[in-house]
Amino acid sequence: MTPTCPREVSTLAGFFAVTFLTASLLTPAQEPPAPKTAAQQFKNVQLLKDIPADQLIPTMQFIAGALGVDCEFCHLEHDRDKDDKKEKQTARKMIEMELAINKSHFKNEIEVTCYTCHRGSPHPIGIPILANNSSAVPGHEHHEISAQENLLTADQVLDKYLAAVGGAEALHKIKSRVQKGTVDTGGEQYPIEIYSEDPEKRLSISHASFGESVTAFNGQAGWLATPRGVHPMNASERQSARIDAQIYFPARIRELYQEFKVLPGETIDGHATFLVNAAGLSTPPLRLFFDQQSGLLLRLVRYTETPLGRNPAQVDYTDYRDAGGLQIPFQWTLTRTNGSFTIRIASVQQNVPIDEKLFVMPPIPEVRHP
Repeated sequence: MTPTCPREVSTLAGFFAVTFLTASLLTPAQEPPAPKTAAQQFKNVQLLKDIPADQLIPTMQFIAGALGVDCEFCHLEHDRDKDDKKEKQTARKMIEMELAINKSHFKNEIEVTCYTCHRGSPHPIGIPILANNSSAVPGHEHHEISAQENLLTADQVLDKYLAAVGGAEALHKIKSRVQKGTVDTGGEQYPIEIYSEDPEKRLSISHASFGESVTAFNGQAGWLATPRGVHPMNASERQSARIDAQIYFPARIRELYQEFKVLPGETIDGHATFLVNAAGLSTPPLRLFFDQQSGLLLRLVRYTETPLGRNPAQVDYTDYRDAGGLQIPFQWTLTRTNGSFTIRIASVQQNVPIDEKLFVMPPIPEVRHP
């Protein structure tokens, strides 16, 4: 099987998943199929042969984002298995180098990645920039905490957020939510409906020009259905989908994550923020930016793990309005390394019946190989 181009499966960022989990939908009498490795499912995999097959596409997405390139930088457009392009050979050597460095110097922890040197460019810069040009090269933002700066504790920031949205009591009165609006991506705009149900079920249906797309998480499994077929999420993608599906997120943050650190955050659209870094026992870290004045969440940054590094996704929330006694965002933008989309909500209904069949994962056709 030839890997699908990461750009093709992830243009509508946050809606497109690339691999499957079927075990959660099997009956107790059924044995889950043994997960395939990348070498078993895809052709001409010479490195990373033993990683789970559902990690190969996210890994290529990470490489593309780290170098600021698309699929055709390394692959032939109509035959991705072939090794005709020099860049593909170079990529293999770079992967070997990265794995060797992390094994020899960082106990196999992923510390050095493609992005460490490339910084979004196909060709890393090996010569220091002259002082008068230093502003041309982006670097790490470093926040100095002055003695005069008053930072709240994590509990104070999270308590203020919960109060700002309406409080725990009002939040738990909501059992379901139906939102309708539009999604803007790639110069197109089309309708979307989002169905949410407590505590962590969420399904969106977008009506794009190429056909209807469904993205869903039912508390156990997540999947994407497009005219091209049904694609289940892998474990890392399900972790991200679970965060998006939290209808009680302001009240559940401290259940989902156990360690918190507060720092001065970025200024977002003129609003000073507190940054809360959240870490869990078995989940990737989360970065949360809260408006210092209102307490509302303005930005969330989450990550999905790959064998070569973390793929980031950023969600910016704005246009908070009252909906049944709660303050919820009526607009948000999700940005990944390969693009972004914006959802604008026109109507919200709370505590309305939702057909439970929507949250049943469609059957996955078995992939057969000659």
